[in-house]
Amino acid sequence: MTRLALAALLVLGGHAAAAAPPHVVVLLADDLGWDDVGYHGSEIPTPSIDALAREGVRLEHFYTLPTCSPTRAALLTGRHPLRLGLQVGVVMPWARWGLPESERTLPEALGEAGYRSLMVGKWHLGHARASQLPRARGFEHFYGNYLGAVDYFTHRRDGGLDWHRDGEPVDEPGYATFLLANEAMRMIRAHDPAQPLFLFVSFTAPHAPLEAPAQYVARHASIRDRDRRRYAGMVTAMDEAVGRIVAVLRERGMADDTLVLFASDNGAIARYGGRNDPLRGGKTELYEGGVRVPAVVVWPGRLPAGAVVDAPIHVVDWYPTLLALAGAPLEQPRPVDGIDVSDLLAGAPAPEREMLYDVVGRRGAIRVGRWKLVRGPAGVELFDLDADPEEAHDLAISRPDAVRRLSARLDAWAARSVRPAYDPSEEEGFVPPAIWGPPASAGSDGG
Repeated sequence: MTRLALAALLVLGGHAAAAAPPHVVVLLADDLGWDDVGYHGSEIPTPSIDALAREGVRLEHFYTLPTCSPTRAALLTGRHPLRLGLQVGVVMPWARWGLPESERTLPEALGEAGYRSLMVGKWHLGHARASQLPRARGFEHFYGNYLGAVDYFTHRRDGGLDWHRDGEPVDEPGYATFLLANEAMRMIRAHDPAQPLFLFVSFTAPHAPLEAPAQYVARHASIRDRDRRRYAGMVTAMDEAVGRIVAVLRERGMADDTLVLFASDNGAIARYGGRNDPLRGGKTELYEGGVRVPAVVVWPGRLPAGAVVDAPIHVVDWYPTLLALAGAPLEQPRPVDGIDVSDLLAGAPAPEREMLYDVVGRRGAIRVGRWKLVRGPAGVELFDLDADPEEAHDLAISRPDAVRRLSARLDAWAARSVRPAYDPSEEEGFVPPAIWGPPASAGSDGG
């Protein structure tokens, strides 16, 4: 089901009505674990995120890449990072590379359908040249940080200021999570609802460093582990920010016309306070705990409230799905790897699909139906995710047929890989700047 079938979900007086393109708000958490949201039974209360889960559709098999930059690249292009040279780790502070400038991005594509695209938060897709920055990649406005792991209070990375508004450095007080929420709220309040809006809020929380206002950490005094307690304070602050942003959509009368997606960019890191229980593994790993993340999509009156979708959905799927809902053309020179999943969101049965997790050399993972193949330090492993979602029982020896079939598919994906852009030699002699981003002489970021 695509736009026509989804429009049939709108019923006014017993007659189907055509749906106008929705506003789209993407709320992306950073390193939030499976067991770090209230609706999954976490000890950390997340009332705002839980409210989205009650009002919308829980995506219980939503997959990302195992680290930050690859997931963001996949979201904004609908293409696997192996096609972009971003399949190895994240964009490092010394990197000259980033999201290839030849790629068509989601804000650019939505712009063709009349959308206004704004971004608030963590970019992490290139910062060495003005042509790599958000306003050169389709966003009319950008406020936030170019790199990852920025200090939440000083907004610095390795001593250099990494806080910007439309290409200009901003040195201002405030806790990062709340500053991002305030900017997103300001953007919504200033927006004309007659024009479709794409707002990408890319939180830095609860990614390290583990920093939160003392009163938010104090709410979790019952948590004995210090890092877990700080992490919980960060999650609480982010959950409050989510609630404030959604409240402004209601205040502006935009909530019923807005599709809101909340998700994490990858799994959590246990040593930094996050939890992915009962899933195996965490960030940087291809086990479920590294790539299967909390996700909810809300569109009042168009998607069923309180529904649960167990069909596998990948972050690359949002590019074609949102373009379809927006009425934007999907035709482009480079192939899109995602599929339009609007039918699954509305409750249609899920067909069996092949889904790539990632592949870098001999390391990789792929899923076809219930079967998942993992190639890594432990060798080749095979799991039946329907019967064993915790990946506790390796069936590679007993099911050689499935191993051969999935290995062939993973090899086919590996053959499509371009050379990774990651170059560790760029670190040699690198000195962090006083202000991150292109030199002032390079001009603004495309705005």
